[in-house]
Amino acid sequence: MDKKLTELYNDYRDGRSDRRSFIKKVALLTGSVAAARALFPALRENELRAATADQTDPDLITEFIKYPAATGDMRAFMARPKTGAKFASVIVIHENRGLVPHIQDVTRKMAKEGFLALAPDALSPVGGTPDDISNVGELFKKLNGEETTKNFVAAVKYLKTHPNSTGKVGCTGFCWGGAMTNQVAVNSPDLDAAVPYYGRQPAEEDVAKIKAPVMAHYAENDAGINAGIQAFEEALKKNKKEYQIFTYPGTGHGFNNDTNPGRFHEEAAKLAWGRTVGFFKEKLK
Repeated sequence: MDKKLTELYNDYRDGRSDRRSFIKKVALLTGSVAAARALFPALRENELRAATADQTDPDLITEFIKYPAATGDMRAFMARPKTGAKFASVIVIHENRGLVPHIQDVTRKMAKEGFLALAPDALSPVGGTPDDISNVGELFKKLNGEETTKNFVAAVKYLKTHPNSTGKVGCTGFCWGGAMTNQVAVNSPDLDAAVPYYGRQPAEEDVAKIKAPVMAHYAENDAGINAGIQAFEEALKKNKKEYQIFTYPGTGHGFNNDTNPGRFHEEAAKLAWGRTVGFFKEKLK
C-alpha cells in the first residue's frame, strides 16, 4: 500500500489530480475519508524530510540564492561540489510544475558530476513555486514569455562571472524547460552548450541565432513535440550548426522524471543523462 500511496501523492503533488480526487482514492485504500485526510500531512512531511536530507549531501554545497534578472531578483537553487574552487556551470530548467523537489534533485545530481548547477524558479515574478502545485498552471499563465526568456538569459550572465564558475555555461531543461533551453540558446550568444529534453523547438528563422552546440533528446511517443523535429533539424543543417538529436524507443514525454512512475523510463533516462554529462564535459572544458 505504501508504494500506491506514494504514487497517488506524486500525482497530486505534480498536478495530475486535484486534492478531492487524491483524498477519494486514498480513502479507498485506507477505508475512510478521515484516515485519508490524516495521512495527507504525513505524506507531505515525508517529502520535505527527503528533500532536506538530499540537500545535506556531504559532498555538495547547496543553497537558495537570488540573481538579478529582467523582472527583478530571481530565486534559484544552486549546488556545487564541496571540493574545488571553480567549475563549469550548468543551468537546469524545470518542467511546467515549477522548482519542485525533483528538479532540485536533478540539480544536485548535476553538481555531483562536477558542475556548478543552478535551477532558477521561473515563477519568481509571481511569488515563486508554491508548496501545493495542484493549480500551478494558473501561475504559469501569468508569466510574460519574453520577460521569462530574459530572466533565464540573465542566469547565463550571472554564471559567467560567478566566483565559483570557470565562465563556461551550459543549459539543460525538461518539457517546458526544454523549450526554454532552446530559447536561451537562441537569445544568449554567451551560452556554450544546450541540451533540451523533449522541448518545443524554436522558430526556424531563429535557429540562425544559435551559437551553442545543441544536443536534443526526444521520446518516441510524443507526437506534439516530435512534429517539430524535422524542421528544426533542417534549420540546424541549413545554418551549419553543431547538433546531435536522439530519440529513445519505447518512451513517452517526461521519461527522465523518476517521480512519475507512469512516464519514467530508467534505461532511456540513464542513457540520455550519460550523453548529457559527456556533452557538457566536452563543450564546457
